[in-house]
Amino acid sequence: MSDDRINNWDLVDLCCIHVVGGHLFDKPRRVLYKLARSNNTWKRRTAIVSTAYFIRQGEVDDAFAIAEMLLHDKEDLVRKAMGWMLRYAGDKDRQRLLRFLDKHVANMPRVALRYTIEHLDKKQRGHYMSLRALPSAGKPTGRHEKG
Repeated sequence: MSDDRINNWDLVDLCCIHVVGGHLFDKPRRVLYKLARSNNTWKRRTAIVSTAYFIRQGEVDDAFAIAEMLLHDKEDLVRKAMGWMLRYAGDKDRQRLLRFLDKHVANMPRVALRYTIEHLDKKQRGHYMSLRALPSAGKPTGRHEKG
């Protein structure tokens, strides 16, 4: 991926879902993990947003794995994309999303968490936002409301 051509969020989002995700759907996806480790913001965003193609096909593993890699990312555009893909993956597998949140809520950037929990019911959103605010947050409770 050329660093001088893909250099803003809309180019990443327009291209990577079908071009990168579509291309890699039936191939090894190691390149996404390499992109997720890059120093380049757009490559990291490409890594997570490309998983949208897989999610549409019902495959959420890469979205959760790459999101976990990006939990400490400093770039807001990467954090927002991570939250967006987690929310989308959660629409396919809600229990897996809740387990991910139970494990990582304390370490999630606030903007990523807000994007992630957008489709949860009001009670669940409040629950995860309150855990994010606590210094000892992130300890799984094992309690989940349906929905």
